Amino acid sequence: MNMEFTKKLTKQKMIKIIKKSDLIVVGGGASGLMAAGTAAHLGLKVCLIEKTNRLGWKLSITGKGRCNVTNDCTSQEVIANVPTNGRFLFGALSHFSPSDVMKFFESLGVPLKTERGNRVFPQSDRAKDIVDALVHWNRDGGVQVIQGEVKKLFLEDESVKGVVLSDRETILAPQVILCCGGKSYPVTGSTGDGYLLAQQAGHTVIPPRPSLVPLCCKEQDCRDMMGLSLRNIGFQLYDTKKKKTVCTDFGELLFTHFGLSGPVVLSGSTHLKEMESGRYRADIDLKPALSFEKLDARLQRDFTKYHARDFVNGLSDLLPRLMIPVVVRRSGILESTKCADITREQRLSLVRLLKQLSFTVTGFRPIEEAIVTSGGVKVKEVDPKTMESKKIHGLYFAGELLDVDGYTGGFNLQIAFCTGRLAAQSVAQKVQNEKSF
Repeated sequence: MNMEFTKKLTKQKMIKIIKKSDLIVVGGGASGLMAAGTAAHLGLKVCLIEKTNRLGWKLSITGKGRCNVTNDCTSQEVIANVPTNGRFLFGALSHFSPSDVMKFFESLGVPLKTERGNRVFPQSDRAKDIVDALVHWNRDGGVQVIQGEVKKLFLEDESVKGVVLSDRETILAPQVILCCGGKSYPVTGSTGDGYLLAQQAGHTVIPPRPSLVPLCCKEQDCRDMMGLSLRNIGFQLYDTKKKKTVCTDFGELLFTHFGLSGPVVLSGSTHLKEMESGRYRADIDLKPALSFEKLDARLQRDFTKYHARDFVNGLSDLLPRLMIPVVVRRSGILESTKCADITREQRLSLVRLLKQLSFTVTGFRPIEEAIVTSGGVKVKEVDPKTMESKKIHGLYFAGELLDVDGYTGGFNLQIAFCTGRLAAQSVAQKVQNEKSF
């Protein structure tokens, strides 16, 4: 550390230097724990600053408490599942691929398993095991953890010199990695602090918005079907403004009091970059395995079987109980109409409804309910080979703070781990090179 700079700081009123390190990591989440631990095991003196009293808090609740640590796929497949700036990750993934992540956690004594969609979880189904492994690994490496809130960066001559905490205490280090997360799940510490620090350093921040988030819908029908979960349905989001399909998917969906949720909806939300109430339409194919003609034939058989029943009672073999009143209402067919009396035109209209049950999207649920945040530090201002800022020497970024986000399935934790790993390795290499001179 430059001695003149240190003297200058100590002369400033109410500033107290409490520590000097090779590296400061701000944020004790997935990327922060990976960065701090990696740097420490590479021989650096590391200070990890976390503002809450709990390391890995958000990590401990991911995957419904099971922690989907990565996706067992190739690096190219990861990039294909990261719709926002996926190619920026090429360098990070080449250093720490999904298979590397899996080997890493198993080397820490956490057995893993792969489930549907190549999603990787700890065999115990306990996110706590992943968090504990990372925390112990950091402790074994000698990482010093400080509970505190970073209020600003100390910058001089386009270089980072350290950070200032909320109580005006200062920690000095020639390298800082910001791993502050986004704005989702703020109770865990992700409150957008990192955006302010990045802007202080002159970086552009793409306005944060929710990603992997449920969607609010206009229709009362969603509330009427609240709690109903559908499997093996077709799903698409249609942009009525540009008159084109935004995305298509197949899988599970959940009706809620506000609209739609579930895996296909969360993944679909990542495609909605410009949210306007009423602009997007969500279409559900209730029977994607059946063509229009085969579904029509199925209805004819059911109506023949229940010819003496009222229409509302003739759909029991085809649809879930909670959905029947909604479909009957939307079909325009009186519920008391006997199945035998339903006309061909009414039946074909019903088939079209079952193949495209539509809902009007009015907006995202609050960003606090999102799994991840889209937006963040503009990646064109960050070196993808090192994660170092192109504006400030010694300043690095990792994880959700960057404008990079992926679909569900372990891709976002893979992003956190590989960017945190690369940032730490880059710092260690820089320190080694400086010592060799």
